[in-house]
Amino acid sequence: MSQNSKSYVIDAARTPRGRGKAGKGALSGIHPQELLAQVLRALEKRTGFTTKDVDDVIVGAVSQVGEQGSNIARNTVLAAGWPVEVSGVSLNRFCGSGVQAINFAAMGIASGTMDLVVAGGVESMSRLPIGADGGGVDGANLELRKRFFQVPQGISADLIATREGYVRKQLDELALRSQKKAAVAIEEKRFARSLVAVTDPATGNVVLAADESPRADTTLEGLAKLAPSFVQMGATPVGPNGETLDQIALSAFPDTLAIEHLHTAGNSSGLADGAGAVVLASETYVREHGLKPRARIRAMATVGSDPILMLTGPAPASEKALKKAGMSAKDIDLWEINEAFAAVVLQTTSKLGIDPDRVNVNGGAMALGHPLGATGAMLIGTALDELERAGKATALITMCIGGGQGIATILERV
Repeated sequence: MSQNSKSYVIDAARTPRGRGKAGKGALSGIHPQELLAQVLRALEKRTGFTTKDVDDVIVGAVSQVGEQGSNIARNTVLAAGWPVEVSGVSLNRFCGSGVQAINFAAMGIASGTMDLVVAGGVESMSRLPIGADGGGVDGANLELRKRFFQVPQGISADLIATREGYVRKQLDELALRSQKKAAVAIEEKRFARSLVAVTDPATGNVVLAADESPRADTTLEGLAKLAPSFVQMGATPVGPNGETLDQIALSAFPDTLAIEHLHTAGNSSGLADGAGAVVLASETYVREHGLKPRARIRAMATVGSDPILMLTGPAPASEKALKKAGMSAKDIDLWEINEAFAAVVLQTTSKLGIDPDRVNVNGGAMALGHPLGATGAMLIGTALDELERAGKATALITMCIGGGQGIATILERV
């Protein structure tokens, strides 16, 4: 982005993350449109922008079927009570959807096409679990499978851990760190600025005001007792000649003899419900309406990566964004590397030579949960709040993505 086409972040807000289990999570009774609509209304009230000025609402959601189908962005605009003239569009870049929505908004503003955009994401995994759209990992395209027989992400995560030589204790130690960091962040109210308590639309009663999944009492001993999650899955015969998922994954990497299954429910991201959004504006709109930007989008990038190993995209995506910004990894004060699986964070941190103390300083998805389409928007808000709290200047948000992709966005405080 040129210096003359800046995209400013005005504000960010999110719901708490609810446990993504039907009938158990506090948000499981709330329609996903209503989750995001409450965030939109909160942003309008807090920021004071005029809703009729919004050029578009861009929303990421992964399971775009049922309640999250029918262009959830447009229906959320209507559910929020915003003017009918405000348009909405939905997108799906799997786990990177929330960040991608914000990046597209920034592109629209930088191009001069738009002046005010609200972008973010939503996912109710209790109401629409992974795989709800019926597409699987590859849309059941048998011809594609002859080129790339993709495997579930858990198998890929364990393959990465095996190839990188990680041991179970390393993954569990990172998970414990995530829980402890999240506990401190909650105790010190570091999430308070962005959080929007969710209410029951029918009664107005608050149903969730704080993140539901963190377990401050987590111990390394407790994590060590959890069984690996993907052993049985890896042994499932699905290939044309009865090959198991493990065998299919290994066939692409003949230098690896066997997959060591190390990821558990404790060192992987938790299922979650939630929504998050960011308000972005052009320099002209900021000046003419007296808004006070909190940051600007300095650079953004996406990459493709190996579709079987799948989850190694964050490092090259980050490198691409850094190059666009004229920066190096050491120039970034804070990193948000989505904790889809512990091995992803370890691999990205190692590959880029990042100081671990700059990574996920308030915990991540292993503690807080990962509401797929919403997480990226939530991470951008978390990074922005932490930059201000800690008096830092730059943050890089990056995520691995199903099918072999990576996405990265660099924030710079104004």
